[in-house]
Amino acid sequence: MSKKVVIIGLAIFLIVLLLGWGISQYNMAVALDEQVKSQWAQVENQLKRRYDLIPNLVETVRGYAKHEKEIFENIAQARTRYFQSQTPTDKIKSANEIETALSRLLLLQEAYPQLKANENFLKLQDSLEGTENRISVERKRYNDAVRKLNTYRRTVFGKIFSSLAGVTEASYYEVPEGEKEVPKVKF
Repeated sequence: MSKKVVIIGLAIFLIVLLLGWGISQYNMAVALDEQVKSQWAQVENQLKRRYDLIPNLVETVRGYAKHEKEIFENIAQARTRYFQSQTPTDKIKSANEIETALSRLLLLQEAYPQLKANENFLKLQDSLEGTENRISVERKRYNDAVRKLNTYRRTVFGKIFSSLAGVTEASYYEVPEGEKEVPKVKF
């Protein structure tokens, strides 16, 4: 009789152990997914800050560069697309378009020397530079969270428990193609 009790006790212990392990794996998938979502929200906070600064910068530049209409339209369209995007992947694509248009806007200071001396432009440019640094930090944190989630999803048990929790693969926030090129320096 005592052998049966020991075997039953051992079986119950193993079942509880496996159940606990399964629950912890399921919770891990959910936690990693939530971490990615949280980090994405931080990226969006900084992108929103950038996009709030852009109209002021555009208005300051517009006074000096009235005939640069295409740049202003591209920024406005890209900004609209960003706010209409539903998924992080679409928002990343739109944010990359804005970065390209914004860099063209900032290059206008070379063509308009009086713009370089404008105090509002310089303050906005400094604010934008600080925001770009914050975006870079948040983008790295987001990509770190994506890496952890995607790595977990690729493990044998991670794949199973991610599927059970409805956790899908996340997209990295990659550098736009235009920014991967080596800049040309002229003296």
